[in-house]
Amino acid sequence: MDRNAATERIAFLTREIERHNRLYYEKDMPEITDAEYDALFKELQGLETSFPELALPDSPTHRVGGKPLAKFSQVPHSTPMLSLENGFTEQDIRDFDDRVKRFLGLASDAPVAYMCEPKMDGLAVELVYRAGLFEIGSTRGDGLVGEEITENLKTIKDIPLRLRAANPPELFTVRGEVYLPLAPFRKFNKEREEEGLPFFANPRNAAAGSLRQLDSRITAKRPLTLFCYAQGETRGIEFASQSDFLNRIPEWGLPVNELAKVVPGIEEVVSYYQGMMERRDDLPYEIDGVVIKVDSYALQRDLGEKSRSPRWAIAWKFPPRQATTVVEDIVPQVGRTGVITPVAHLKPVEVSGVMVARATLHNWEEMQRKDIRKGDTVVVERAGDVIPAVVKVITVEGAERQEPLPIPASCPECGGEVVQVPGEVAVRCVGLACPAQIRESLKHFASRRAMDIEGLGEKFIEQLLSLHLVKDVADIYTLTKEEFMQFERMGDKLSENLLAAIENSKTRELSRFIFALGIRNVGEHTAKLLANAFGSMENLAQATEAELTSIREVGPQVAESITDFFKNKENQEIIRRLLAAGVTPSVEEKRLGGRFTGKTFVFTGTLTRFTRDDAKKIVELEGGHAAGSVSKKTDYVVAGSEAGSKLEKARELGVPVLTEDAFMDLVK
Repeated sequence: MDRNAATERIAFLTREIERHNRLYYEKDMPEITDAEYDALFKELQGLETSFPELALPDSPTHRVGGKPLAKFSQVPHSTPMLSLENGFTEQDIRDFDDRVKRFLGLASDAPVAYMCEPKMDGLAVELVYRAGLFEIGSTRGDGLVGEEITENLKTIKDIPLRLRAANPPELFTVRGEVYLPLAPFRKFNKEREEEGLPFFANPRNAAAGSLRQLDSRITAKRPLTLFCYAQGETRGIEFASQSDFLNRIPEWGLPVNELAKVVPGIEEVVSYYQGMMERRDDLPYEIDGVVIKVDSYALQRDLGEKSRSPRWAIAWKFPPRQATTVVEDIVPQVGRTGVITPVAHLKPVEVSGVMVARATLHNWEEMQRKDIRKGDTVVVERAGDVIPAVVKVITVEGAERQEPLPIPASCPECGGEVVQVPGEVAVRCVGLACPAQIRESLKHFASRRAMDIEGLGEKFIEQLLSLHLVKDVADIYTLTKEEFMQFERMGDKLSENLLAAIENSKTRELSRFIFALGIRNVGEHTAKLLANAFGSMENLAQATEAELTSIREVGPQVAESITDFFKNKENQEIIRRLLAAGVTPSVEEKRLGGRFTGKTFVFTGTLTRFTRDDAKKIVELEGGHAAGSVSKKTDYVVAGSEAGSKLEKARELGVPVLTEDAFMDLVK
């Protein structure tokens, strides 16, 4: 490339990367994938290396992140929160190792201990503790100044408001990554789609959007969590190395990623990366690579920093989980709340070891923005969502394309009226008798986290509807053995089991009953708040919006959804019939004086006698706490089969380890 072409390309890349930085950091609305952004950034770095005199003063290679948002107070970082240099190949990492050794004056075969950590895909934050008390929290911002989000960070249960240290340091600044685990992210996005709200592209954007709320009650509804990975300015304590830092701070209540590991040299770094690649799809959170740091703080100080990144660390990025395929059809799908969603039916393609045949297009506005049409060649990506998403269309100049799929004029399931509510992106069927809405509401009502009617899955619900045996959720409790025996391949034992499961569901907790009703904007967490606050369906049904918003974490929109639900005559009749059929929701409260009061349990490995949710509930009902990581404060670790690092940590710290049988004996 000649000088003139390089000048134009550098100017274009600088503008384009800055635009994407604003979309990513300031609006939480990225238009391109991480891999595409990395490619642009790497190209700019290469051109600036070849033509250093052409690098612009405002080049994005000289700065970190985006500017702080004006709606938040600004917080200067006492030491810069630098970004990391990226590596994409094994050779990139071996080159990094060579540079470290040359800079330190070491022989090429001299061993350097590296700390390897999973690269979390979340939002970087800084927490400042004075005399052990959490004083202020902020985002990375531009690396020098961040956004003050203290109240939002206080809603994250993993962040201690006071360090658990007898003699806490005078000043302790810790940096970490706030993230949203995959399971709640999938559930959260599905609920937003059903409610006609904009979806989040990935867990990272969900975490960023959650922390940048002006109302901390909104943040509190989202199950964010945190891993700490570095220190900032600190007075009153010293650490010798990154491993020393990560080993000691859990004793103070600060969580760290237990998959972090010190290795003795570059060959072990490569092995660690390969291991993380293999485990990537099994982790409960999204990671997009591995961070490699020189372990010794003394060597880190010797290595120092460049303008944008430290010389002693690098991020080895995973290859993107993408594939190219063809959209064979786009089909409108009606959800439980009537929201009509376009779904792409794809020519089956393997993406990161999984065969993909469908991808969500989320809503018509999103589909039109990306201009996705039947017959298009598209890039699909697995990025933590329930089903893969279409990233972009690959256009071929001059190729004929089909007409865009229009917003349906009527419901594809019932032919009923379709509306688009002002302020929502959703297109919604308002037909009360829409079979698709009835089907989805029945599936939701019977699901494990709602009324948990074991065995009443999608296949049987379809048969109930096709035989016209139910028209709403209350009809479930009027079903007879004779009616079940009309099903295909139905026997006496199976029909009796279904009836027994329906009978057992009548005494589910009030919070699960509220959640099962499918009230708009009311998820599991909000349902628990409502159950604790009102204690009965009668009290909740009569609650005013003022009474509802007096509950922390319940805002005006949620309150309006609840009151509208209970004003609806059809909903009132369904609830009356449910209660008349013998559904008697129970209220279970945490025992303040239970046998586990003050005790902390950690569950690890594959559990066979109960689920993790069941175990957590048992502990909490007895006044205890179920934690996610092992520390000296842990009272018991309950280990199932294939238990890994948590079990090892428990043995190192001398924490009592229980089998599942021993735990059940303790419960009894």
